[in-house]
Amino acid sequence: MEHFFSYTLLALVLVGLVAGIVRTRRRLVSKQAELSAFEGEEQRMFAFLHELGSAIGSDTTMNGLYRLIVDGVNRVVAARGGALYLLDDARVNLLPKYLSDECPPLVAVPAEVRARAEKDPRALESHLRLARVPAEAGIFGAVLAAGEAQSIGDMKAHDSFRGGSGPAGADSCVLVAPLRHGGRDLGVLAVARHLEDGAFTSNDFAVFRTIAEQSAFAIGNALVHREASEKRQMEGELRNAREVQRVLLPQGEPVVPGYRVSGTNVPARIISGDYYDHLDLGDGRHGVVIADVSGKGVAAGLLMAMCRSVLRSMAGGYDSPADALAQVNRQLFPDIREDMFISLFYAVIEGDGGTVKLARAGHDPALLYRASDGSVTLLKPPGLALGIDEGDVFERVTQVQEIRLEAGDCLLFHTDGVKEAIDPAGEEFGMDRLREAFRDGAALGAEATIRAVERELARFAGDAPQMDDVTLVAIEKR
Repeated sequence: MEHFFSYTLLALVLVGLVAGIVRTRRRLVSKQAELSAFEGEEQRMFAFLHELGSAIGSDTTMNGLYRLIVDGVNRVVAARGGALYLLDDARVNLLPKYLSDECPPLVAVPAEVRARAEKDPRALESHLRLARVPAEAGIFGAVLAAGEAQSIGDMKAHDSFRGGSGPAGADSCVLVAPLRHGGRDLGVLAVARHLEDGAFTSNDFAVFRTIAEQSAFAIGNALVHREASEKRQMEGELRNAREVQRVLLPQGEPVVPGYRVSGTNVPARIISGDYYDHLDLGDGRHGVVIADVSGKGVAAGLLMAMCRSVLRSMAGGYDSPADALAQVNRQLFPDIREDMFISLFYAVIEGDGGTVKLARAGHDPALLYRASDGSVTLLKPPGLALGIDEGDVFERVTQVQEIRLEAGDCLLFHTDGVKEAIDPAGEEFGMDRLREAFRDGAALGAEATIRAVERELARFAGDAPQMDDVTLVAIEKR
């Protein structure tokens, strides 16, 4: 009997040892599986970071970068799908930049979209890929407000969806992180699993946060690079436009018997809204024009080119400069925006006898120097700017002033960028200084007049920035 109990006890001990060995082996297998899974995740992480680093230094498009990030984080944390949203320029809405194919809905879905999706699943997909999401709404808004990543165990139960329509589709768990670069929010990155797929682990969350930080760095740098590239391209296009515009300006001084004509144009920006021109009207008649388009930049430059082209095509057919301007106004009026207009001064030199006819379309007065007594007077025949009136009022208001120039007399036309130039203290150059600078140079001729005004303007302005285009044209009677 004693032997029986001894054998029984021994058998129980052996069974316990075997069970313990089995449990230990199972734990070892489990640990090995966990270690293997961890190593696999780590390898996927390194592979993703390598791809991301390569993309930063390559010519990968922004859409390609968004796809790389979302698909990459999906692989690393074994998510069902993911999405990347960026803030719009106004920083009011989040715009979907990339949603993977199996990404569960992560934003509130309107009831009417849900209803359409029951009949056509593409309605939901289309809505998710196009809808603007208010930056303060849903889980994205909550994460942006908190400024840190969140692991959400049940998306539909999240506080941000209480009282709302909530996301559609299966119950999901989500990892969401704000994308920040240079202390500024760019958008959000999110990945999701259906609850039936199993929850994200704490390790998944730690890895996801790291990926979000690296992705934000990549996106931020790519956006800066793109903006710099677009700026360089735009500057190049503007320089090309400036060269084209430069060709539209006179390439030398005209040969006008009995006169000398000189002019200059100094743009405040790359593109000028000012212009001046010389026109051979035939039969010994010559036109001289100076104009200033309201505003600056490309729009003003285009309108300037239109005005030059129309005046050149019209001028030769009219004896009166006012009649020529009337036709130019009728041609341009339909194409000029309501907030734009053109001021212009047009002089027609009637042969070498000294007669000059003047028409002014709302432009600054011209200055007339008389060599006989050294006086300077302002010439301002009545006239309305181009583009303000369709035609009847313009033609009724605009009148011709005829003057006679004697040897040594000089006319100066200018745009408002001259008298409105400011010094470092903010004081304007003004008409009085322009008069004196004109008087100093006029006795020496047209070229000397331009140089004298430019010299005094530069001395006055000093280091102050040029605020407006500066254009000057002088006509001297020999």
